[in-house]
Amino acid sequence: MTSERPTTERKALAVNLDARRYGSFAEIGAGQEVVRWFFRVGGAAGTIAKSMSAYDMSVSDAIYGQCDRYVCRQRLQDMLDREHALNLERLRESRGDTTAFFAFADTVSARNFHGTNDCHGWMGIRFQAHPRDQDSQIILHVRMLDTENALQQEALGIVGVNLLYGAFFLNHEPDQLIESLLDNLSTRRIEIDMIEFSGIAFRHVDNRVMSLRLVQLGLSNAAMFSANGEVLQPSEVLYKKSILVERGSFRPLTNVNVDMLEAAKAKFQCEDDVDSSDVVTLAEITMRNLKANGDIDLRDFLERVDVLAAAGMTVLISDYFEYYRLAAYLARHTKKKIGITMGAASLIELFDDKYYTTLDGGILESFGRLFKNDLKLYVYPLLNRETGEMTTVDNLEVASELRTLYRYLVDKGCIEQLEDFDPDHLSTFSREVLRQIQAGDPSWVDHVPVEVAEVIQKRGFFGFRRASQSVANAPAKPLNPVVAPLAPLYPATGMTTSMTSVV
Repeated sequence: MTSERPTTERKALAVNLDARRYGSFAEIGAGQEVVRWFFRVGGAAGTIAKSMSAYDMSVSDAIYGQCDRYVCRQRLQDMLDREHALNLERLRESRGDTTAFFAFADTVSARNFHGTNDCHGWMGIRFQAHPRDQDSQIILHVRMLDTENALQQEALGIVGVNLLYGAFFLNHEPDQLIESLLDNLSTRRIEIDMIEFSGIAFRHVDNRVMSLRLVQLGLSNAAMFSANGEVLQPSEVLYKKSILVERGSFRPLTNVNVDMLEAAKAKFQCEDDVDSSDVVTLAEITMRNLKANGDIDLRDFLERVDVLAAAGMTVLISDYFEYYRLAAYLARHTKKKIGITMGAASLIELFDDKYYTTLDGGILESFGRLFKNDLKLYVYPLLNRETGEMTTVDNLEVASELRTLYRYLVDKGCIEQLEDFDPDHLSTFSREVLRQIQAGDPSWVDHVPVEVAEVIQKRGFFGFRRASQSVANAPAKPLNPVVAPLAPLYPATGMTTSMTSVV
């Protein structure tokens, strides 16, 4: 693409003038803001087979089937399935040889009259890239950030046009497609916190990379996916859940990471207001960590994600380097308890005021934001291997002017020491494990979970030398399906496995 972005009018007209494209629009909430663009620019008769909106819940249920929530992924999928199937049923025989059919749908909750609702929506398109082609699909979740209903409707319409244009003209370049979604908009108006590609046109696309791309481009501050590689929408996963997070590089995932999370979870579940059946645990990697060596290396990113998947962990990629920003993000999705587990070394850094110079209130403001929703920090001890001493919450050294603040937070219960940990793991440091892997030192397998060692050995992750010894005395386990060899990310475009930051 050139640096000059086409206007929304030009995009809508380009779709209308493409004789192959013909389909339906179904929009619930915020008016028919997307299809309006195609009517407005002219030539819509050659593009629009049908336009409809079912605002009444009973009518919507009668058309698409009953659904617990009307602004959700399932309702969007029902809309896409039905409308695209109707197009094919009614029109495939008469014009299927020359027409690539599509169905566009959205279900949205724009700002209500009182301004009390969460302004967000689901949007998607199912389409044929070419006549008689198998179906492809893109779905995404948006948060509308404008404070006025009319502005939210306008932004929604522009995103919809961008999605249609991208699906038809940029489906062979998914990176550019994602980048184009906010053409003629800004991140101050729209956030896209989830996107999923599927179908024949996107058979080589790894949706985890696309999730990373959203955060890297600033379209969202966080993205989430499950252990099986499924892209998740954060608010649906975290809604009304107690949340426990471990931040790390996970390069690789070690026994310390697992022990820290298990010890914290055991303590977290003992809190009076935490239901153990409703706890969501997350392994978080920050963009700053991914860019520690400069540009983001996609191969390194996928290796980290795959070892986390082998351990069954849900992954959160975020641009929230400061813990108080992470806390605010999580609190946006739940009113229940939030816990963060970290090592004592990270707690020491947390009390370094050089990280808070951009805040008017400095470190006091940051801690006020961090702990305002009854958040708790669970601290894993740090072993000094030379002296054998452990740094814990009780003996941790902070600057003299912060000792009173630190003691206040400890006495209040905001910072708690983890007691139920395995002392055998305290001597493990991920950087040393990484060096052992790269040097062919077989002792590294003693410091990672068995399933993680299997994945690293089988797929040569983190510079593993295949001449190294295999996992000693480890029982054979079937690999998690997500660690099967990945198809090339973009074989048609010749893109490499490195991604240059454009933020």
